[in-house]
Amino acid sequence: MAKYLYPAIFTEEENGLYDVYFPDIPDCYTSGDSLMDALYMAEDVLALTLYSYERDKRDIPEPSDQKNIKTSGESFVNIISCDTLEYQKRNNDKAVKKTLTIPEWLNELAIKADINFSQVLQEALKAKMNIS
Repeated sequence: MAKYLYPAIFTEEENGLYDVYFPDIPDCYTSGDSLMDALYMAEDVLALTLYSYERDKRDIPEPSDQKNIKTSGESFVNIISCDTLEYQKRNNDKAVKKTLTIPEWLNELAIKADINFSQVLQEALKAKMNIS
């Protein structure tokens, strides 16, 4: 999971809608009802696509230099940023049951101390992986 910057080509259509595609990432495109909506949708589709690349262990393409991208007509290039870890946190927050073992004496002490095992495990995993 990482942070990325990619150039996107925005094209304003006659009806005021905006089409967006990423020339470096095949099949990564979206649209919006307005420029603001298109910017939001572009970040979302970029994060979704790159997260799926990470999850599937696919090579992530290098972003082009925006100065080398040619546009025409009502099109322009804009840099879109995304954070696949934040995307995953926002969209994959379903609880997953895990079975683990600890010594009985530690379990008894933790129960007496009213420790929330799930919370402790989450905090420990985040600390171990330097995730805030």
